[in-house]
Amino acid sequence: MTYHPKSEFVTVMMERGYLADCTDYQALDDALLKGAQPAYIGYDATAKSLHVGHLLNIMMLRWLQKSGNKPITLMGGGTTKVGDPSFRADERPLLSSEQINANIEGMQQVFAKYLTYGDGPSDAIMLNNAEWLDGLNYLDFLRDIGRHFSINRMLSFESVKSRLDREQSLSFLEFNYMILQAYDFMELHRRYGCILQMGGSDQWGNIVNGIDLTRRVIDGEVYGLTSPLLTTSDGKKMGKSQGGAIWLNGDMLSPYEFWQFWRNTTDADVGRFLKLYTELPVDECERLGALEGSEINEAKIKLANEVTGLLHGVEAAQAAEATAREVFEKGGVGDDLPTLTLTAADVAGGISIVQLIVKSGLAGSGKEAKRLITENGARLNDEPLTDASLMIDASALATPIKLSAGKKRHALIQLG
Repeated sequence: MTYHPKSEFVTVMMERGYLADCTDYQALDDALLKGAQPAYIGYDATAKSLHVGHLLNIMMLRWLQKSGNKPITLMGGGTTKVGDPSFRADERPLLSSEQINANIEGMQQVFAKYLTYGDGPSDAIMLNNAEWLDGLNYLDFLRDIGRHFSINRMLSFESVKSRLDREQSLSFLEFNYMILQAYDFMELHRRYGCILQMGGSDQWGNIVNGIDLTRRVIDGEVYGLTSPLLTTSDGKKMGKSQGGAIWLNGDMLSPYEFWQFWRNTTDADVGRFLKLYTELPVDECERLGALEGSEINEAKIKLANEVTGLLHGVEAAQAAEATAREVFEKGGVGDDLPTLTLTAADVAGGISIVQLIVKSGLAGSGKEAKRLITENGARLNDEPLTDASLMIDASALATPIKLSAGKKRHALIQLG
C-alpha cells in the first residue's frame, strides 16, 4: 500500500496495522478532514459479553474518537434475531428478545471502558437496530429495498460461496442478513450522517452492499474500511484458548486470567499486539517487540499491563502482575488466582482430582485431565501429580490447594 494518508485516523489505522482494505482511501481521507465524522461498527448480541476477538475493532472505535470523530456502537437487537451466516458452517441458535436484551446489557459494560458517551461532537452514541428493523413492513421492504439486490451477486460473496461450496445448508432467514445489514448502514447515514462502516475483513461483502444501497436509494456517499482477521503467529484464531473464549466482562473471566492470556503471547506476536491493543507509541511497540531472550518477557508483561489496564483499570493490572510474580517467581499461591469454591456437600465422600481439574477450568474434559496427568503436565501444590485416581476429601481442603496445568495455568481450590 503506497497511499499516504492525510487524516489522523487513517494514518493511525495504517501505521498500527488495523487496515486490511478500504473502499476509497482518498475520498474517506478527505471527508475525515472536514470535522467530526460519525462511523460505526455493528455487534450482534449473541452472548452476554464481548470477547478478545472483538477487541481489535473496539480499539478502532477508540482511535476514531481520539482523532476527533464520532463512534457509533450499533447493537444488533434486530439482526441478532436472524444471525450472521458469514463463514459459519451452521445456523446460529435463535435467541428470544429477552435473551438479546440481557446480552446487550452485558456488552454495554465493555464499551463504556473504551469510549466516552454523550452529546458532544465526538462523543460516542449507542444505538439498537431493532429501532428501525422491528417495525418494517415486509412487502414494503421487499419492494423498496429487496429490488436493489442481485441474487447472483449475493451468491458470489465469499462468505456465502464457501458455505454453499461445502454443500452446507443456508436458510432463507440467514440469506436476508446481508440485506438487513445494508439497510442499517443506509438508515445510519439518513438519521445520523454516518459516513463509514468498519468491520473485520469477513464483513467486506456486507459493507459493500450497504454502500451500494445507500447510493441507490438516497444518493448518499459512504465508505467501508475493514481490519484483518487476526491469527496468532502459530496460525490459531485470535482469542481462542484451551479454556474457551477470552471474555471481556470481569464476571465471566477474572482480570488475572485476562492478564495471563496476554502475558502468554508468543514472542513473534508481541510487537504486533502492542500496536493493535495498546496506545503506546509505534516506535516503542517496535522496540519492545524486537527484544529477545529473557527481555521479551518484560515486553509481554508490559503488553498484559497495558491491555488489562484499559479494560479493568490500572489497579487490576498491577494486582494481576503482583500475583503472577508471586506464583511464578516465588512459588507462592498469590491473592488473585482463579478460585473454585466447593461446599462440604461437594466433597462428601471425596472428589476425584480429575473432576477438580475439569471444574477449575484447567481441562475441558475428564479425558483431557487424565492425559494432562499421565503426560506429567499437572501439579498439586507445585509437586508433580502422577495419580489420576487420587481422591480429595474435606480434610485435604482445610487449607486451599493449588492446581497447575503446565507452567502458566493455575487455580485455587478451597472449601466455602
